[in-house]
This record gives sequence, structure tokens and C-alpha cells, in this order.
Amino acid sequence: MSDSKKYALRVIQIENTWKTEITRRMTATKTIVSKSQDGFASEAEATAWGEQALQGFLSKQADRNKRKTEKHLKAKSLAAAIAAESAVDEEELFDAEDEDEDDEELN
Repeated sequence: MSDSKKYALRVIQIENTWKTEITRRMTATKTIVSKSQDGFASEAEATAWGEQALQGFLSKQADRNKRKTEKHLKAKSLAAAIAAESAVDEEELFDAEDEDEDDEELN
């Protein structure tokens, strides 16, 4: 099984079949089912499917989180570059105004 605290595997017997659920912990008191499959003949089949599905689910989530983090960092660095360029432009503008004032004083 997984070491994830957020996602877990639950196997339930319903009459003569077994059902597997991948659950996600939303809050301390609320858990929701993210994925489920029923109709397994034995508990072992249900558990095997659940463990495989949970691993796939967690790797898919990790890939998604990685893509979102990379996108966020790229946007953050772009914003920092724009802010730095803006600061340089403002500094050049102030330097130009100071030179104009110096020229006026000399005249």
C-alpha cells in the first residue's frame, strides 16, 4: 500500500462481490471517493486492483503537481524579470530628469 496520508484504499464486501475504493481525505472529518470498481469475485482480486489503481492514481497526481509547480515557477520568474526591467526603466527615467534639471540650472 501507499504511504500517502491523503489517499487510501478501502475494500468492501457487498453481498457476494467485493468493491474497491480509492478515497481522498478532504478534511479531518470528511473523506470522498475518488475512484471505485466493483464486481470482484474475491477480496484478494479487489485489493490487487486497488493497489495498482492507487499507484497509478498517485503517480498521475505527482506528474500533475510537478507540471503545475513548473508553470507557477515560470510565471513567477517572468514576473520578477518584468519587475526588474521596470525598475531599471524607472531609474533611467529619473536619471534623465536629473540631467535635465542640472542643464537648466547651468543656463
